[in-house]
Amino acid sequence: MAGTDDRKGSCCAPTRGDASPVSQLTVPGPRAEARTAHAATAVSLPGGEFRMGDAFDEGYPEDAERPVRTVRVAPFRIDTTAVTNARFADFVRATGYRTEAEQYGSSFVFHLTLHPRARAAVLGAVAGAPWWLGVERAYWGAPEGPGSDIAGREDHPAVHISYNDALAYCAWAGARLPTEAEWEYAARGGLEGRRYPWGDDFAQDRLNTWQGDFPRVSTRPDGATGTVPVDAYEPNGFGLYNTSGNVWEWCADRFAATGEERVIRGGSYLCHASYCNRYRVAARSKNTPDSSTGHGGFRCAWDVKEA
Repeated sequence: MAGTDDRKGSCCAPTRGDASPVSQLTVPGPRAEARTAHAATAVSLPGGEFRMGDAFDEGYPEDAERPVRTVRVAPFRIDTTAVTNARFADFVRATGYRTEAEQYGSSFVFHLTLHPRARAAVLGAVAGAPWWLGVERAYWGAPEGPGSDIAGREDHPAVHISYNDALAYCAWAGARLPTEAEWEYAARGGLEGRRYPWGDDFAQDRLNTWQGDFPRVSTRPDGATGTVPVDAYEPNGFGLYNTSGNVWEWCADRFAATGEERVIRGGSYLCHASYCNRYRVAARSKNTPDSSTGHGGFRCAWDVKEA
């Protein structure tokens, strides 16, 4: 497994790089029961015009968060939370789906979360971001590598999910990924031109980002370094949870006009102002569609006519 070609990119989301391609993914058809399950946790948003982008000029130039521009989105529905382990497990049970991490045989795990029994499964560290380890048999059901599981974390976001995996789940759920504009509109919760879903001032008690000396020491009160439940912390003005921190979320859009990389939004439990302030609502990053990490998930969206 190879890493990304720049520090800022690799620290956020290591790219699968050179690995044997997987077989063609089979995308299951929609299931009525999945659509019904999601209806309880999705909200309808009216859409309209909003100011999209970094109003403070705090982002990395290569991320193209500027200029701030007026964007219009149509009415749509979106999940209030990222897709949980429990829901992803339902999808797998119903369809027999195998994620790309499973098909490739490995995924990226943050070094402090590695399960003790997974040490022999480490393939190597990412160049420029050695806190990311390529680990054999790491996938959504064993997020810290062999020996780990998701017991007790059914309400945490499913991770090690590639863009292609997210599309497969959405197809089954009769949903789609949000566009980048929809994601930012929803993440802002009605607050335009602000840094965070709640305003301009950072508040550690309102999001799950890194606390301590990255990447060596976590000082989080619970001593953990990973995900929290998808509905942890207060929701934003639209009722969405964790649109800053916890896990990166895939969007439908390409990151740039050329290339295959897709947009990821929201930051994760590894973001920190000392090296990567991408937990702002305007912040954006990228990864290749087949890449998966221990801090990468997604949430679903729907056209209003489909909801």
